[in-house]
Amino acid sequence: MFGLGLPELGIIAIVAILIFGPKKLPELGSAIGKTLRDFKEGISKSETETTEKAKEEEETKD
Repeated sequence: MFGLGLPELGIIAIVAILIFGPKKLPELGSAIGKTLRDFKEGISKSETETTEKAKEEEETKD
């Protein structure tokens, strides 16, 4: 995952706990997950629209 191994992920988790505290981490994880989900949906929607436009342009050329 992004070129990070288990030791690096462990260090990042420890730093996150120190910075945000154990009570805020679930909220932070949820917010990050929601953001990534929305980002993926936006990319998927954009790809779909691009594909549809390309098909429409191909049909108008014929």
